[in-house]
Amino acid sequence: MSLRGFVEGGIASIVAGCSTHPLDLIKVRMQLQGESAASVPAFRSALTFPGSGLAIPQTPPTARRPGPISVGVQIFRAEGPSALFSGVSATVLRQTLYSTTRMGLYDILKIKWSSHSIAADGEGNQPKPATVSLPLYKKITAGLIAGAVGAAVGNPADLAMVRMQADGRLPAAERRNYKGVGDAIMQMVRREGVGSLWRGSALTVNRAMMVTASQLATYDQAKEAILGKGWIPDGLLTHVAASFAAGLVAAAVSNPVDVVKTRVMNMKVEMGVAPPYVGAVDCALKTVRAEGPMALYKGFIPTVSRQGPFTVVLFVTLEQVRSLLKNF
Repeated sequence: MSLRGFVEGGIASIVAGCSTHPLDLIKVRMQLQGESAASVPAFRSALTFPGSGLAIPQTPPTARRPGPISVGVQIFRAEGPSALFSGVSATVLRQTLYSTTRMGLYDILKIKWSSHSIAADGEGNQPKPATVSLPLYKKITAGLIAGAVGAAVGNPADLAMVRMQADGRLPAAERRNYKGVGDAIMQMVRREGVGSLWRGSALTVNRAMMVTASQLATYDQAKEAILGKGWIPDGLLTHVAASFAAGLVAAAVSNPVDVVKTRVMNMKVEMGVAPPYVGAVDCALKTVRAEGPMALYKGFIPTVSRQGPFTVVLFVTLEQVRSLLKNF
């Protein structure tokens, strides 16, 4: 039962990750918009009232930034159709490491903490993960733990994915030009040390805890509510409705951390040169100072556009895989 949860979650996550990869790429590119202004001190003109000593900083008007469709079209025109799948090998590895771990561990914790986990059917058989009922706070706790462990395991692949997705926006002379996820990891180790593979890991862990807790707990809670109220019978429509709610909640909760994570992971670190950010807090503060508080919700539309379909594909696939493997 425990091993099956990892297999089911891994298959569903890889299918969902690959099918929504272009949306994730657009999200990353949008989150990096305006970064050059955030990573250096901004000197703004000021209005000074005579005799008052009071100066009010003036922020110059900024050009309107392109939306997700425009970003997608720009990538398509400038880099070609294949660019929309830049970093897909890292996505596969990330889902294999991160999502397989978090999905399997979440199921284990649900079964372990369920009051029905022992001899549920009178014959010593444990219940299926989809039928385990837990209080919401226990689901959230299980999601927090599973997300943290999964993120720690999958951080090198997550880092490689962000860099491969962001590479096309750099000038040709500055691109890393990774050949694949294996080459990306090897180059990072060679140039920046083994420790660089866990750059931004604190942010990855925090984001994964929020996403896993909100996504998996919301799905289970919404599904139980729909079935409990008798609104829709258990089936595809129920799975789609519950997973859409889970995707929306997960996107809203995780976007600010995701923006900071993307920028910290993508920054270039060179010997003898101060890095653009000294940590997550520094990155968040510089971003807010240079671009305003709503910069932390950059890429929110593509995040929702990606998180919604990703979550729907994830849980619909998961339910189908569970059905196919129920006798194993």
